[in-house]
Amino acid sequence: MSAPLLELNRVTVMRGNRAALKDVTLRIEAGEHVCILGPNGCGKSTLIKTITRECYPLAREDSSMSILGRERWDVFELRNLLGIVSPDLLVACTTDATGRDVVLSGFFSSTRIFPHHHPDPEHLRRTEEVLARLGISHLVDRCVMHMSSGEAKRTLIARALVHNPQTLLFDEPSNALDIAAQFQLRDTMRELAHHGGQAQSGLAILLVTHHVSEIIPEIERVILLRAGKVMADGPKESVLTEDNLQTLFSVPVCLHKHDGFFYLF
Repeated sequence: MSAPLLELNRVTVMRGNRAALKDVTLRIEAGEHVCILGPNGCGKSTLIKTITRECYPLAREDSSMSILGRERWDVFELRNLLGIVSPDLLVACTTDATGRDVVLSGFFSSTRIFPHHHPDPEHLRRTEEVLARLGISHLVDRCVMHMSSGEAKRTLIARALVHNPQTLLFDEPSNALDIAAQFQLRDTMRELAHHGGQAQSGLAILLVTHHVSEIIPEIERVILLRAGKVMADGPKESVLTEDNLQTLFSVPVCLHKHDGFFYLF
């Protein structure tokens, strides 16, 4: 059996003087489609940064953390196994970098191609292939600063896919997208959940969001994160209840389901 994508045992992660994650125990299997849902400031992005080794947990005797079965990683080796789509990356890409440069940068864990990077013909071939797969070949020579938010987000998804990762991490993916671009993003996520990477199946999707409507039908497990702690964890149908969501977001809500999606009012 494959090692789990993530295994946390009583993990606490500090951001400044504040514990952003507090004594969290959590296991996510390789190949599993999971959503981590919670309000802003609950620790969602810190969890993503902990997986990508931008943040580290407190070292304690009763605490442990492993990613894909290992406690220690070369960061660049690990990031080659993960495809990341996040608001931080989008901000970092708002330069004169072209669509080609951004996608190629996925091979180098950067956000553009720098002079010390040397893409080879295989890198270029795979870049053109994934741009075509996502229907954005026309963005190959367009600067990111001249793309719409939806085009830039699809370019980041291409960047995340280009090196055939084992897991895609989507951190608040619909931020700054209009309605049409949000629907297009959901369709792309569903296609990826069904068909996996270019040369593999079993691609896992870890979605981190505060929007219930972003949870695609293919995601069967939902983890509710509140104030740095796991509030609930289990099958989507049993976790996404009005009572749970009212507690999670601290407001009265009405929950509606349609065509496999959930909506809050």
